[in-house]
Amino acid sequence: MVIQANNISMCYRMTYDRVQSIKEYLVQLVKGNIKYEEFWALRDVSFEVRSGEVLGIIGHNGAGKSTLLKVISGILKPTAGSISVSGTVVPMLELGSGFDFDLTGRENIFLNGAILGYSEEFLNDKYDEIVEFSELGNFIDVPLRNYSSGMVMRLAFSVATVVNPDILIVDEILAVGDAEFQEKSKKRMLELMGGGTTVLFVSHSIEQIREMCDQVLWLDHGQAKMLGETRIVCDAYEGV
Repeated sequence: MVIQANNISMCYRMTYDRVQSIKEYLVQLVKGNIKYEEFWALRDVSFEVRSGEVLGIIGHNGAGKSTLLKVISGILKPTAGSISVSGTVVPMLELGSGFDFDLTGRENIFLNGAILGYSEEFLNDKYDEIVEFSELGNFIDVPLRNYSSGMVMRLAFSVATVVNPDILIVDEILAVGDAEFQEKSKKRMLELMGGGTTVLFVSHSIEQIREMCDQVLWLDHGQAKMLGETRIVCDAYEGV
C-alpha cells in the first residue's frame, strides 16, 4: 500500500477566554483559569490507497476533509492513530501560501519551487514550461501584489504540477482560474493520474469525483461514514 491510515484521530483544544496578551495567558494558565473545550476534527478514520489509485474524499464543510489531507501530507501530526506514506508527496492544499507578494512571478517560481523541494537546476530546466502553462506572459516579471487571485492560483498550480510525484494531494484544485484554465488543469491532473501517480482528491463537485476517482471516502463530522466504489458512495451521498 502507498498510503495506510489506521484509526486516525485529530483533536484540537479550543479556549474561549478573552485573553489579551501572552503575559495574561500565562498568568491565567498558572492560576488554572484557562478552560479548554475539545474539538475532534477526525475520529478513528482508517483507509488504504494502492499505487496509482485515485481516492476521492467527500463530505460537507467541517467534515474533516482538509484536516485529513494535512495529516497525510505531514503538516499535522494526528492526536491518535498512525499513518504510513510511501513515496514523494506533493500537497496542493493552499496554493500560493509559499509566495512572497513583493517578489515577481519569476522570483516566486524559484521561491515556491524550493519550498516544494525542487532544485534550482530543475526549476531552470522547467522554467519555460511553467511560464507557458501559467499563461502569464509578460506578467511573469511583475510583482505578485499586482496579480489577480486567479493569476496567483494559475502560477501556483503550474509550479506544483511540473513534476510527476508518487503521491499528489489535491484540495479543490480544479476551481483554479477561468473555465478554459480549469479544463486545462483538469487535463493536467488526468495526465498525472494516467502516469501512475497516486492521488487523494477533495472536491465539492460530485461530478468531478465520479469522473476521476476509483474509490471514495465519505467523511461526516470527522468520522468515516462510508468507503467504497465511487458510484455506490456518491449515490448514497447524493441521496442524503
